[in-house]
Amino acid sequence: MNSNLRIVFFGTPDFAVEGLKKLVVNNYNIVGVVTAPDKPAGRGKKISQSAIKIYANEQNLNILQPTNLKNEAFIAELKLLKADLQIIVAFRMLPEVVWNMPKYGTFNLHASLLPQYRGAAPINWAIINGETKTGVTTFFLQHEIDTGNIILQEDVQILETDNAETLHDKLMILGGKLILETVQQIEKESVNSITQQVTTEIKLAPKIFKENTKIDWNKSSVEIHNFVRGLSPYPTAWTILDGKILKIYKTELNLKNTLESKQILTDFKTFLKIKTLDGYLSILELQLEGKKRMDISEFLRGYNGKLIF
Repeated sequence: MNSNLRIVFFGTPDFAVEGLKKLVVNNYNIVGVVTAPDKPAGRGKKISQSAIKIYANEQNLNILQPTNLKNEAFIAELKLLKADLQIIVAFRMLPEVVWNMPKYGTFNLHASLLPQYRGAAPINWAIINGETKTGVTTFFLQHEIDTGNIILQEDVQILETDNAETLHDKLMILGGKLILETVQQIEKESVNSITQQVTTEIKLAPKIFKENTKIDWNKSSVEIHNFVRGLSPYPTAWTILDGKILKIYKTELNLKNTLESKQILTDFKTFLKIKTLDGYLSILELQLEGKKRMDISEFLRGYNGKLIF
């Protein structure tokens, strides 16, 4: 279809690209793409572009990269685009002068079933908290973050084998689909948005920092297992092994946990189990400080230090 709707799309990481692709493939009129400024990354400090910028360049779209969203020059440039609608996916908080600009308003895609898991890290926290279901939500922006009227939602099961990466990818695809459906409803002026209903305790999804990702071995095996899943492969749960940081990417629950008193159980060849509050948790994939990521057998074959956690 060829739409007359003028759309400005705000986003930065891979998660946002799927939604922009859906709109481009369906011939929507993307008059501007707003993304983060280029920045140095990695050891060589090579200038890195956002995933959205790379895709937008491939499609010859108009790109804006403001450092300050309240800057008068940026606001003026945005007004010149005369957007009917703005879409936000994985971008920073917008000032009201920006989100209140278009005729049809601004909507956001959030990777949870709002009102649950408002915040910066909904995918991680859903797994960490042991949820079996999550989803994606589109909603109109208003003053308080992640609280606007819901347009559409779609849920997805969290499998026992899911980690933050696999769930991210599921929600990314589902989110792209929901963005397209939301735009189609707005274009037809058939939106029936609803107020977020807070009927149970709200679980929040605050930003995750390195100091929050250290494993507490005094918790239950299930809690630690979900913690590892929810942080894998990034930012990664970690512990200290013989004075060095040990990142843990994958664990396995032992259904027949034993209450032995030893801190670890291992044959020094194929398995390593660490004591928890209620038993032991098997470590399957890990990375010792200064080394590459490896499975437990490779690690045990090459490790010469003390197994002291």
